[in-house]
Amino acid sequence: MDKHEEEPMEPAKVYFTDLRTHGRESQLDKLKRLIRRAGIDQIDFENKFVAIKIHFGELGNLSFLRPNYARAVADVVKELGGKPFLTDCNTLYVGSRKNALEHIDCAYQNGFTPYATGCHVIIADGLKGTDEALVPVKNGEYVKEAKIGHALMDADIVISLTHFKGHEQAGFGGCMKNLGMGGGSRAGKMEQHAAGKPTVHTELCIGCHACERICAHGAVSFEETRERELKSGKTVTVPVAHIDHDRCVGCGRCIGACNQDAVKPGFDAAVDVLNYKIAEYTQAVVQDRPSFHISLAMDISPNCDCHAENDTPIVPDLGMFASFDPVAIDQACIDMALAAPALPNTELTESRAKLEAAGGVPERCEHDHFNMTHPDTNWRSMIEHGEKIGLGTSRYELIEVK
Repeated sequence: MDKHEEEPMEPAKVYFTDLRTHGRESQLDKLKRLIRRAGIDQIDFENKFVAIKIHFGELGNLSFLRPNYARAVADVVKELGGKPFLTDCNTLYVGSRKNALEHIDCAYQNGFTPYATGCHVIIADGLKGTDEALVPVKNGEYVKEAKIGHALMDADIVISLTHFKGHEQAGFGGCMKNLGMGGGSRAGKMEQHAAGKPTVHTELCIGCHACERICAHGAVSFEETRERELKSGKTVTVPVAHIDHDRCVGCGRCIGACNQDAVKPGFDAAVDVLNYKIAEYTQAVVQDRPSFHISLAMDISPNCDCHAENDTPIVPDLGMFASFDPVAIDQACIDMALAAPALPNTELTESRAKLEAAGGVPERCEHDHFNMTHPDTNWRSMIEHGEKIGLGTSRYELIEVK
């Protein structure tokens, strides 16, 4: 057995502060104080290029992090002598961030202008998502050579600034999702998603064509039909979706687009393999250079900020986290989210109602908000694999910053 499997790491330090303010200090001031207390100044920033990896939010989505938070982090980096820039990679799916020109337009429309954030936006994998660095992955089991956006790899230091939330395939969207999937070029994203491809449960499909509209690769067709009984008792014939796996790249956007839960991952193992690859891509991004991680657990929506909409938060706002360990910060956010009450009239409570109506809530979902929201996911596999490959540890000491 490898050494990194035999000897568990010491608990990591994760620093936390809630979102309360008391007149003399804004949340932005509090964020700056948090990351300084967490030790960001232990990194030598002097004249170093610093990639702040963030998600700019799809146009129409309102749950992404406000640019003010990026400004606060960039200001601290500049105070420490660094040269920060905001970055992300292009997407696989049809949307407002599929090439660098539209991606920058989207970032600016969502408020991430140099005037607002104090630094520039660089799309890491270039104009068409093909500007990538091939990075050997330490201890990689599923990915031997990750395809990472070139500008992200050119940076001397990496800071993840993450909106913590749910996710329709990974189970949750945290630091590793932001760095691993977010840092992959378009080919890198395809490699991570390629573990399995979704299928349509035709008895649930209502023929709304939402999956077809979101697919960038023309993989969805509506050649078959079925009989559907309406609430009025009337029976109608509706088209049902079919996914052509020869065209499908496995990005999973159709899963999130379907509000009938008719589109499912191709097989159970695919969800775990996706999470393993995300952890290994995160390893590729952070290995052999300084990194620091910030996660803001607010507006905890059920799905990724890649959606052109955002559903209501499934749990209350929690606070802000900072750590040098990407696995520990994800685990800390998850633990606090699972301990929080479920908010009513959300996808979380609707999912519970559906499971109860279908015969009962599985044990793995009963006390787990993320498994309950997306029962086909398994967020633990990302944490466990991150530990296995030596990326970090799920054991942590939570240090509250008042």
